[in-house]
Amino acid sequence: MSLFQKAKVKKAEQPCCCGGSCTPEAMAAAEQSKSAGPTVKILGSGCEKCNALEKATVEALQELGMDTAVDHVRDFTQIAAYGVMTTPALVVDGKVLCYGKVLKKDEVIKLLRAARP
Repeated sequence: MSLFQKAKVKKAEQPCCCGGSCTPEAMAAAEQSKSAGPTVKILGSGCEKCNALEKATVEALQELGMDTAVDHVRDFTQIAAYGVMTTPALVVDGKVLCYGKVLKKDEVIKLLRAARP
């Protein structure tokens, strides 16, 4: 019966979900970066979907006449600090507006207008 028993792993041996960079200092720095003034961020690894959301966001900001730079966050510690488990994600002024979906420019415009009246 020992074939079907799960191997017990000590807590100290379990790998971290983000490759071991979830130190208390790294998480505190990620939390602090969330509230660093008015910002628009794209959370994601830099894949095709993340880049498409970034492009749509830049176009939406230009159409609305908002002079805001878009920051693409690729650090998984910072992404985890937002509570996002599915990327890409759109964050405006520290609030996650959408995650796990590539938005079109018109959809981003609606979210931006609601977030910044």
